[in-house]
Amino acid sequence: MNPLHLAARHGPHVLIAGLAAGLMLPALADPMRNLLPPLVVLLLFVTVLRMDPETILGSLKDLHKVAFAVVGFQFVTPLIVLAVGFAGGWMGTPVLLSLLIMAAAPSISGSPNMCLMMGQPPEHAMRMMVVGTALLPLTAFPVFLLMPELGDIQSVLLAGLQLLLTILCATGGAVFVRRVWLRAPSQSTLLNLEGLGTITLAVFVIGLMPSVSATALENPAIAAFWITLACLVNFGAQIVTFRLTRGKLPAARSTAVSLIAGNRNIAIFFVALPPEVTAPIMAFIGAYQIPMYLTPMVMRGLYQRQVTPG
Repeated sequence: MNPLHLAARHGPHVLIAGLAAGLMLPALADPMRNLLPPLVVLLLFVTVLRMDPETILGSLKDLHKVAFAVVGFQFVTPLIVLAVGFAGGWMGTPVLLSLLIMAAAPSISGSPNMCLMMGQPPEHAMRMMVVGTALLPLTAFPVFLLMPELGDIQSVLLAGLQLLLTILCATGGAVFVRRVWLRAPSQSTLLNLEGLGTITLAVFVIGLMPSVSATALENPAIAAFWITLACLVNFGAQIVTFRLTRGKLPAARSTAVSLIAGNRNIAIFFVALPPEVTAPIMAFIGAYQIPMYLTPMVMRGLYQRQVTPG
């Protein structure tokens, strides 16, 4: 049996295996760190390569709906978090900073691949990822203006620009290959690409988990707290968004919007923010990978029980 086909057919289990390896083998993280940027490019490339080029961006009439959802996620939600933090006197606390960074972040780069694992097409998630990253400088600026503890906005904007350029280059390269050499891929080829993307996601998480392992060894109670918080926020955001969109949006779009509501690319802030800001929330950044990689297993049944509006 082709191992890539196996990985495609058992994607959720492959992700859990990668998560377990990251938790139990923290020594693997050091050699993996230098591979993380190339893995992001590879993941984007193979995911887009699997798509029909004509459907990646979709019609122009859909783009304003995508932008509306992105503004709601990356601009309105962080302001609500700030308002609650200010009213409760929690400004500057690690929990508020964690929730704020998550709310302000764009979609994870693996969201299109995860949609495939849910049995839904990846195009809607791809559009939200591209538009969300492109709008990050606009949506993040007010948040950093109101929360100076986050540090230098220029570093975050630069990281956002670098990520956007990475997405555009990987997307452009994949579209070129698809149009020139892979115009009519077979089902076997599509399964190979899906399996390669799944394995790439599983390997990627290994470099992000040492903070959770270190915290668990030093203080299991604190590690349990951050893991619980990450699961509640991630799965809670997905469930609430799903309940609001179920039956009102097509199943593919509802799945993409709900999945992205809980799974955000908080790593973009991790590479840009100063160490004094990220140090108190490193445990959350690592713990957040757990519900993210469990999403295809935990949420798959919920997303597949949908009724497309007539």
